[in-house]
Amino acid sequence: QVRLEESGGGLVQAGGSLRRSCAASGEIFVTAPMVWYHQPPGKQRDMVAAITEGGTTHSAEHVKGRFTISRDGAKNTVLLQMNSLKSDDPGVYYCTLGTAWGQGTQVTVSP
Repeated sequence: QVRLEESGGGLVQAGGSLRRSCAASGEIFVTAPMVWYHQPPGKQRDMVAAITEGGTTHSAEHVKGRFTISRDGAKNTVLLQMNSLKSDDPGVYYCTLGTAWGQGTQVTVSP
C-alpha cells in the first residue's frame, strides 16, 4: 500500500510563492506518474502538473511559467514550486500516485 504525505500549503499574498511537497512511502511498486491536482472552491478537481518516473513533466496551460514540478527519486518525493500566485490559484491541492491520494492541503492567496 502506498501512502502519500503532503506538506507546504498555507496562506500567501498574491504574487508570492509556495513550495509543496509530497512524500511517498510504503510498497512503492507503482510506475505511474505523480500528479498534482487543484480543486478551487465549488469547482471540479483538475490536473495541475505531472511528472513521470523518468522525469518527463507536463503542466496545465494556466500554470506554465509559474509552477514547476520536480522529483527527488531517492526520497520518493515530488515537489511543486508555485510562483506568482494569483486569485484563481486558491483551493485544495492533492498529490496522487496511481490510486493513492494525499490528504490535500489548502492554499489561500490574499490580495
